[in-house]
Amino acid sequence: MSKRGFPGMGGFGGMNINQLMKEAKKMQADMEKSQTELALKEFDSSTGGGAVYVKVSGNKEVKEIKIKKEVVDPEDVEMLQDLILSCVNEALRKVDSAQAQELGKYNIPGLM
Repeated sequence: MSKRGFPGMGGFGGMNINQLMKEAKKMQADMEKSQTELALKEFDSSTGGGAVYVKVSGNKEVKEIKIKKEVVDPEDVEMLQDLILSCVNEALRKVDSAQAQELGKYNIPGLM
């Protein structure tokens, strides 16, 4: 076996295993930093012309829900429930989109 790596593998494209491990550790640290930064961000959404407002953190924790008084109708609870669900789901989609954009730059098969 040569010093370049395993026979037939070309030494990982000319990169030795130590260099490959350094790159992997750097990528891992960068990804952890990105995930931490994303968790600190907040994403919001509103529905019903601002009748319902939701704020979530980057780690998908609901931080705030605001409901305008005029949208609370005891005769139509289903409408309010739909507005809340729609608003929360849209805020969570924004988190997913930001995660895909931020972590997608690492281009690791099977990660996203």
